[in-house]
Amino acid sequence: MTTFKTVCTFFDEIAPFSLQESYDNSGLIVGNPEQIVTGILVSLDCTESIIEEAIQKKCNLIVCHHPIVFQGLKKLNGKTYVERTVIKAIENKIGILAIHTNLDNVFQGVNQTIANKIGLTNNKILKPIAGNIIHLSLFVPAEHAENLKQGLFEAGAGQIGNYDQCAFQTNGIGSFRPLENSNPFSGQIGKTEIVEELKIEVVFQKHLKNKVLAAMCKFHPYEEVAYQCMELLNPNQTTGSGMIGELDQALPTQEFLKHLKTSMNLEMIRFTNFAEKPIKKVAVCGGAGSFLLKEAIAQGADAFVSADFKYHEFFDAEDRLLIADIGHFESEKYTKDLISDLIIKKFPNFAVLLSQTNTNPVNYFY
Repeated sequence: MTTFKTVCTFFDEIAPFSLQESYDNSGLIVGNPEQIVTGILVSLDCTESIIEEAIQKKCNLIVCHHPIVFQGLKKLNGKTYVERTVIKAIENKIGILAIHTNLDNVFQGVNQTIANKIGLTNNKILKPIAGNIIHLSLFVPAEHAENLKQGLFEAGAGQIGNYDQCAFQTNGIGSFRPLENSNPFSGQIGKTEIVEELKIEVVFQKHLKNKVLAAMCKFHPYEEVAYQCMELLNPNQTTGSGMIGELDQALPTQEFLKHLKTSMNLEMIRFTNFAEKPIKKVAVCGGAGSFLLKEAIAQGADAFVSADFKYHEFFDAEDRLLIADIGHFESEKYTKDLISDLIIKKFPNFAVLLSQTNTNPVNYFY
């Protein structure tokens, strides 16, 4: 049976919660982790109306992009819409699971969805995260090296960009002396043992550390494994903020804006002055992305598609690229489809429904 915890674990593998920003609150916000899932409603936001829709559709778990609770609740008496939403969910035994900036910060996440809609190719992370790669080195008898490496690979080690099973090994001679109460794989207690060993080196993402070390212990023949873990400062090219790619064909500014409006099904776009050069290289960021403007400029983007730019931030483009502010809700509205597709492929044993409630708090008058 699939529980709330099972779904959380699945998303922790797809978009690790450890990758969420410090201000975020992704994860299971409301609900008993051991509760059995009977149906899932997928939405961008979670409001009172979404809870009501879940009740009507007999879904007991809501998987949303934006957390309903960002900061700690000191009281729970229904005074605010946040409190009322949480109370309604608890009263009806409905779980709320938020997949927010952790889904923003993985390659096959929110920004890739936008890039695909626009038709970008050769995509890469706009601002990769540094410091979440770990280098593991360990020593193993030569005849056990291949079995150990396969175990590490299956746990997620050795993945570098579009390559997997990446490892480096060197030959050497190891020595050890088993002490009293030890149970050595080879050698005798009290006598120094000399063994031909290989040094194996692999890298892996930080959130996989427990899994990789468990595999190391499982597939290593020694009672005590000599190993070292070292955190690297290398940027991780598969995780981070925003995305940048290229259109198949360069477009004049007006044609690009028409293409953007059509491909993203937009009612309106706020934008800076028309660019003097055709638009080919495009940076994107779902939600509020003004913090990535300098990075988009530095990487030579002709246009930056995002949302929530303030008045003075439009000046910061300084005619070096086109800012296209398409709206927060509008930039992330296809995230529902992404989340739904992921769940359906993994869990075919219950209904997964897309919310029909429009939670966009912004309206336009034409």
